[in-house]
Amino acid sequence: MAKSVNKVILVGNVGQDPEVKYTARGVPVAKVSLATNERFKDRNDQWQDRTEWHSVVAWQRLAEIVGEYVRKGSKLYIEGKLQTSTWEDRQNGEKKYRTEIVARDIVLLGSRDNGQKASGEMSSEQCGPQPTPAIADDDIPF
Repeated sequence: MAKSVNKVILVGNVGQDPEVKYTARGVPVAKVSLATNERFKDRNDQWQDRTEWHSVVAWQRLAEIVGEYVRKGSKLYIEGKLQTSTWEDRQNGEKKYRTEIVARDIVLLGSRDNGQKASGEMSSEQCGPQPTPAIADDDIPF
């Protein structure tokens, strides 16, 4: 089979403080909502802004670092992959889908509250191996 690529690169702002929880097996997982903006001209030659919201998930040590250093409004550079999960709704049996960016690398951009420049790079390779996709729904704390 030919090699394929699943890579996402985003630069945007965090919409709310990250949520860090732990799976039943004690694996840390952080959930971050990231906004990216696009500016374009409409049919009337007027500038319009469009915001796209992305769900980002970080695992293990990277999740702990996100929980410690990332806050609402933080500007982040994120590299990761798209991953879609499916499950059946417990109430009506309907099939549900969720597509998220699984972060591999995160760079804090911008400045800290005290005015010092912040440029901290976090990598999943430095933080340990990523979990395999075979995680049970009960392991996901969201």
